[in-house]
Amino acid sequence: MCAPDWLALREPADAAARASVLAEQLNGHLRAVHPAGTALVVRDLGCGTGSMARWLAGRLPDSTSQHWVLHDRDPVLLDRAAASLPAGVTGETCPGDLTDLDAGRLAGTSLVTCSALLDLLTGDEVEDIAEAVTTAGCPALLTLSVAGSVSVTPADPLDDAFAAAFDAHQRRTADGRRLLGPDAAVAAAAAFERRGARVTTAPSDWRLGPAEAELAQEWLRGWIEAACVQRPELRAVAGECLRRRLTAAEAGELRVVVRHRDLLALPAGDPRGGRS
Repeated sequence: MCAPDWLALREPADAAARASVLAEQLNGHLRAVHPAGTALVVRDLGCGTGSMARWLAGRLPDSTSQHWVLHDRDPVLLDRAAASLPAGVTGETCPGDLTDLDAGRLAGTSLVTCSALLDLLTGDEVEDIAEAVTTAGCPALLTLSVAGSVSVTPADPLDDAFAAAFDAHQRRTADGRRLLGPDAAVAAAAAFERRGARVTTAPSDWRLGPAEAELAQEWLRGWIEAACVQRPELRAVAGECLRRRLTAAEAGELRVVVRHRDLLALPAGDPRGGRS
């Protein structure tokens, strides 16, 4: 499945999973610190097709206009994101490597966001984002970082082997970059806290049942394939395992929980912040 199709398939599950409580806390912060009548400038890192804007724009203060700066390496995704911004929201695209952001480029930014991004970054890249955001003095809402835990029902004897291999694959070294994978949310929270930000985290788990069978099946294919890339010996049993799971999905019996974590980092001194 190509990236735009995958992003479209997962968007409803992402929207249902994101921690609304953090968006409410963010709304309170922005209402307190942002002058009414001036535009909120939101930078969305790794924006994909713009699902974060479609989810978050209506949860931000309605007393201000919004301008979204969309960052992504893929020009096709950027074009889709810009074309599908919510009504009344303006935007611009910013192609290129988002890891070169610094406080200077964030000048005038009201909020930094991302979705399903942190686990694709290295520890140094997360540190750099935290440094840029905290130096610029703006909040950050960073959502849907994988937490390294999945639950598939009915259970299968091979679950533990595939889960361990998948997590190892997410922590792989790619092109000289050691990815954080399921360690990303913890690493990001620590990076922001070291710089004085007030950090709150909350679960944002996918909970997939019969209504999300297509997404669950596509996720299973990717989960098993990534595990086999990490441990090629698993290919000998992967086909039969996937067949059992797809059969369960078609019968309406499959349940999948994929655990994620959302993070809100508010500038030091904001009374609405807190560690959880």
